[in-house]
Amino acid sequence: MPMAAVHHWIVVLDIESFSARSDPLQRSLRAAMYDVLHAAVEQAGIPGDALSTEDRGDGVLILFQAQVPPVQLAGALVRALDDCLREKAAVFSEAHAMRFRVALHQGLVSRDARGWSGDAVNTAFRLVDAAPLRDVLSAAGRARLAFIASDEVYRAVIRHDHRTVDPAAYLPVTFEAKHGVEITGWVTVPGYPSPPGLAPGAGAPGTGTPRSGTYAAGAPGAPSPAGGGPAAPAERQGRPNVVFHIGEVHGDPVAGDKHVHHHSGGPVRP
Repeated sequence: MPMAAVHHWIVVLDIESFSARSDPLQRSLRAAMYDVLHAAVEQAGIPGDALSTEDRGDGVLILFQAQVPPVQLAGALVRALDDCLREKAAVFSEAHAMRFRVALHQGLVSRDARGWSGDAVNTAFRLVDAAPLRDVLSAAGRARLAFIASDEVYRAVIRHDHRTVDPAAYLPVTFEAKHGVEITGWVTVPGYPSPPGLAPGAGAPGTGTPRSGTYAAGAPGAPSPAGGGPAAPAERQGRPNVVFHIGEVHGDPVAGDKHVHHHSGGPVRP
């Protein structure tokens, strides 16, 4: 019998291009994924008994109890995942290169003998699988992960200028998910001043310049995933068009130290 629904912070982690790898390489990447996750949770100072995990093959669902501060998840945990991925990259071959898409949401979830369920879990998976997030990570050639927070988490947590979180580094995306559900999320890429590939020519974070415009990915005149001009129709073949709505982002007076990459529009990882 399922438990009564209880509020949790929901993180979904997914390995980029996992299904394109060979079976032995997939096994190796899965082991490395859990090494990175466990090390990052410890580095972020989150007690091991404050979370539950559920394996998803090419990723993992992580349920954090309500008492875990969400700023710790959007700040310390994301940074720790990035740091631990960098450490893994130093010992991995190019064939073993591993990058993550990470989503953060919140809501009521229930648990039964087979795992967790609830609309909030469904939304978290829609966020991590969103075409805009995939395209941003593809465009961010030097990144190790791309992070998306739900609109609820952004408005309740991220936008309030907490010392460990930089809202100026986020941009909003709105996309149509399964069953025609429209979802808004906020994307950032550690090491980049703003997520590449979303708003070419827009104002820089912290300047107060609005980031405006709406385009359909794959439509004539839309930027390619690398932000280098119109996308070829073949790049979106078999995938639905996704409409991006870019809103205004305000600067962050206290962002802390960070490494910033400049996106040049050059070659990116597949």
